[in-house]
Amino acid sequence: MPPIQSRLESVRQQIRRAAIKYQRGDDAVQLLAVSKTRPVEDILQAIEAGQRRFGESYIQEALGKIEQLGDLGLEWHFIGRIQGNKTRAIAENFDWVHSIDSAKQIRRLNDQRPEQLAPLNICLQIKIDDEESKAGIPHEEARELVKTMHHYPRLVLQGLMTLPAPSEQLDAQRKPFRRLRQLRDELATAELPLPMLSMGMTDDLEAAIAEGSTMVRIGTAIFGPRHYPGQA
Repeated sequence: MPPIQSRLESVRQQIRRAAIKYQRGDDAVQLLAVSKTRPVEDILQAIEAGQRRFGESYIQEALGKIEQLGDLGLEWHFIGRIQGNKTRAIAENFDWVHSIDSAKQIRRLNDQRPEQLAPLNICLQIKIDDEESKAGIPHEEARELVKTMHHYPRLVLQGLMTLPAPSEQLDAQRKPFRRLRQLRDELATAELPLPMLSMGMTDDLEAAIAEGSTMVRIGTAIFGPRHYPGQA
């Protein structure tokens, strides 16, 4: 079995074990393969192993992959920081956006989503920790944004996402994910149930699943060490 396919199956087993351990359903946690910086050849290996959801952060790189693999019925998720001059490309080419952190982004993505496409699925990125380098919406602003979503028919607010500060201890890893789940529970309504909790990566997958993650974003554990653009 090729290395990427072997590692992908190992990640799936990790997800299954955690789901059983924390009494989650068989299909409660979806796997998003983070393919940013990875060549199309790597993505094709994952596709051959049954993976259909892929996460990208660099728009120009992603557009090339989406074009090359456009006839394979894949689901593309934008998970990086959103630059103002890139919203149109995101709105026109992706199925999901996980990293919404302002009302302006919401307005632009709604206005730029083509009518012939299904509404764009979005998550609000919540600032759970106090790290200055991390993007995200404070709790209070998230509450206000949720109230305005009926103004944006080309978007579907599916839930929340977070990137907590790294920690090596399981209990410490669980705390920010718990806070995100609690915020989701506070914000959810019958009209906006917010089913998606996009949380958990390679190093904190178990903690995220323990606290209710419905989608984990895994790159390194599937594709190996990451090589960034311009890196030797």
